[in-house]
Amino acid sequence: MAHGQRGNLPPLQLHVPEPKYRPGDEADFSDIEVPEIDALPRPDEGCHPSELSAYSYGLVRVLDFDGAAKGGWNPHLDADVLRVMLRNMILLRAFDDRMFRAQRQGKTSFYMKSTGEEATSVATTMALDKDDMCFPSYRQQGILVTRGYSLTQMMNQIYSNSGDHLKGRQLPIMYSAPDHGYFSVSGNLTTQYPQAVGWAMASASKGDSRIAAVWCGEGSTAEGDFHSAMTFAAVYNAPVVMQIVNNQWAISSFSGFAGAERTTFAARAVGYGIAGLRVDGNDPLAVYAAMRWAADRARTNNGPTLIEYFTYRAEGHSTSDDPHAYRAAQEFAKWPLGDPVERLKQHLFVIGEWDEDRHAAQAAELTDLVKAKQKEAEKNGTLGHGLHHPFESMFEDVFEEQPWHLQEQCAQMLDEQRAKFGPDWEPK
Repeated sequence: MAHGQRGNLPPLQLHVPEPKYRPGDEADFSDIEVPEIDALPRPDEGCHPSELSAYSYGLVRVLDFDGAAKGGWNPHLDADVLRVMLRNMILLRAFDDRMFRAQRQGKTSFYMKSTGEEATSVATTMALDKDDMCFPSYRQQGILVTRGYSLTQMMNQIYSNSGDHLKGRQLPIMYSAPDHGYFSVSGNLTTQYPQAVGWAMASASKGDSRIAAVWCGEGSTAEGDFHSAMTFAAVYNAPVVMQIVNNQWAISSFSGFAGAERTTFAARAVGYGIAGLRVDGNDPLAVYAAMRWAADRARTNNGPTLIEYFTYRAEGHSTSDDPHAYRAAQEFAKWPLGDPVERLKQHLFVIGEWDEDRHAAQAAELTDLVKAKQKEAEKNGTLGHGLHHPFESMFEDVFEEQPWHLQEQCAQMLDEQRAKFGPDWEPK
């Protein structure tokens, strides 16, 4: 008998989560329950978190599958606003497609697309005030697109070229644009959560009116930083909206490894005693409405909100990932909540504010715009093809006055370059 084993008890076992479908399987999402619109009526923004427990387990919805906007969560947005939202999502998709191709052409080392998740960055940003501070993960480039940030500057950063204001010091897609309310992206998972809560606490301490919004993927909720941030947000009633983009997959591991088999990700709010919402992440109007509700709640000192967007990652985790190796083909096509771009397009059709001709013309216009911006950025160089920042710049911008040992190391590096390339070599 093994050590510690009792004869009258079965041996202990561990449960290892396993996704329902693997390559070669036929995906079937019929087990996903899509509740009726208004199954969760819109509550008062100042209600106590204890009144919201059911909202962490249901699904906030606005757009029905016939394209009509219904129910109490309907934000009743003007048609012009809806068209801007659609344009931002189409522009984001065109940008993603172009940069994906650029990576395949060797112009950059890495890229991450947000296909299928556009509403979680575009619609959310449109529901915030322009001076609210966003703390993104690495798939929220839609925030910058929505806030009118330069596409050329985004591409300069992706290429790490001479026009990159970060001087090649950040991995591609890890933007930093504080002047647009966009905190620097970190490759370390969920560091942005305690940073966002701390920023929100500082805003409240100063008597400001700006709030913070933070995003992460569902896999990142397993990180300690997530839970530390939740504790501080709950204890200090921080004016922050914390968002989980549950796209079902973290690289090649499915959401079960982060706890999805046990309960929803929004249910983490219940344990911390804060407001929680679970939202159809492919319904741009529901996403907008939930963010506006949570933002108004935070801005009126009613505390933080945790929102789970139930969505699906349509493509690979990144250009370094092949989803065909670990999940069933055509899963996104069978996802019961559809495509956020197509759903908003359908809604505009239904209300008579859009048509196929205008849609096709806009798609072509935005594709051409992205191409033009790419040509502009590539005049500054691409990864591995010159036109980078001078070598000695790697020693700059850390200290106000460069200390002697860095000066010595820089001089040594330049001497080694001249020894390698000849005495006439000069840093460029």
